Amino acid sequence: MAKILQIETATSVCSVALAVDGKTVALKEEMGQNLHASHLTLFIEDVIQRSGLSYHDLDAVAVSKGPGSYTGLRIGVSTAKGLCFALGIPLIAVETLKMMAAGFLIENVDYKGFVCPMVDARRMEVYTSVFDSKLHVHEKTVAKIIDEHSFDHVLEQHLTTFLGDGAAKCAGTIVHAHALFNAHNFNSATYMSTLAYEAFISADFEDVAYFEPFYLKDFVITQPKTAKA
Repeated sequence: MAKILQIETATSVCSVALAVDGKTVALKEEMGQNLHASHLTLFIEDVIQRSGLSYHDLDAVAVSKGPGSYTGLRIGVSTAKGLCFALGIPLIAVETLKMMAAGFLIENVDYKGFVCPMVDARRMEVYTSVFDSKLHVHEKTVAKIIDEHSFDHVLEQHLTTFLGDGAAKCAGTIVHAHALFNAHNFNSATYMSTLAYEAFISADFEDVAYFEPFYLKDFVITQPKTAKA
């Protein structure tokens, strides 16, 4: 059996799941600002205990690799890497937007349209990509500033469901008969289970020493302006 600990910290959701052979057996998550640093290790302890397993029973750790919150991703990835180093087990990286799309399709098995997960960046910018109902990539991951013409080329031909914390702010801007919006939380580690298991079976592992999150954009620290004398 493949016992995989799964960590999702790309947004304001702090989520941890434990899956056995692609099926979630324990889940702990909470939404809120600045939760990851204080809650992540507690959530990991919780799902380990409730699953009836120990750390040494784990076969791999899977982590949501981004794009998303710089701080959240750093915390999630560093925790996952630390566990892999300590336990001598492989690291699996799951793209955040693909996990979100997979979650929507799991919950909507008869859906035949496109799926557009969005992670909030800033102002009217989102990290996004487009998938078909088979989870094939239709448009690659980009940082996109949303206006009233965004996704016109997709919406003209395909019913498209927008989801994620980035989609909520776009509902009043993307107005089209083929545009649907879903407010459910798909930034949950439970939606990583199938993808992580497939990666485990294929031995699609990351180099624990060198793996870094997929930030998509550089993190820029701005210096405060000094007052003129």
